[in-house]
Amino acid sequence: MKNRFKSCLKLLVLTAFFGLLFTTSGISKDRATVMVSILPQKYFIHKIAGDRVHVEVMVLPGANPATYEPKPRQMVLLDKASMYFAIGVPFEAVWLNRFANANPEMTIVHTEQGIEKIPLKGKHSHEGDTEQHHEGTKDPHIWLSPSLVMIQASNILQALIANDPSYEDRYRDNYKAFISELEILDKRIKAVFSNRPEGAPFMVYHPSWGYFAEAFGLEQIPIELEGKEPSPKELADLIHYAQGHRIKAVIVQPQFSMKSAQTIAKAIGAQVVVADPLADDWADNLFKVAVLLEQSSR
Repeated sequence: MKNRFKSCLKLLVLTAFFGLLFTTSGISKDRATVMVSILPQKYFIHKIAGDRVHVEVMVLPGANPATYEPKPRQMVLLDKASMYFAIGVPFEAVWLNRFANANPEMTIVHTEQGIEKIPLKGKHSHEGDTEQHHEGTKDPHIWLSPSLVMIQASNILQALIANDPSYEDRYRDNYKAFISELEILDKRIKAVFSNRPEGAPFMVYHPSWGYFAEAFGLEQIPIELEGKEPSPKELADLIHYAQGHRIKAVIVQPQFSMKSAQTIAKAIGAQVVVADPLADDWADNLFKVAVLLEQSSR
């Protein structure tokens, strides 16, 4: 029985090893392997680099970029990467230096460079509608505004050219086409909200959509802040606020609990709606979220 167990264990280890070997050997030798933190970045890089690079994503679908820990397979892939495109999500604060130490030849590109981040803020009110600003904690969700993605795209472009100057013209052409797409997307989303009053609120469980709200003249009202659930008093205040502003939907994302959102939604007769800020088809997802928010306000 013991020998049988050892044989099975060896088989599992060998299967995992050869599976990884097959995966990495399938990457074309003339393509650079680059790593990114989250799925939307893969979309951005493919738009500019095309098939010139192979992109590996660190935070896997369904995982939380605030608490993510890389898998052993990803650390193996990291050793083959020529560049790591950071974006400023929380797990990078712990892991980015470790990645650099694991592969000193890998260039770390800070795609968030040049972006002034806004503070996370909530509306946990105790006496009237008083906003709470958390100046020490900046909102990392900079990929949810087309105008901020333009800045990230410029940083990606410069890094790709520095790493692979022979393809500069192709990268620049792709970059220009991507910027045009971002401008069109920005106009389409503004058209969706054209009939909403400036500062119209929408309620979310986790404050992921602050830059989106700022870009399109809305106000995000989060239920939890910095990982902290609202107290019973704060929950009552949020319910009162939602009723007063006739909020008809509470937005949640797949990476977080829905309990508090469901409590508020039930109390105000609203629906709970799922919107993923980490979806891989970034542009289509952003437009769909805009339509969802607009429809949920009617």
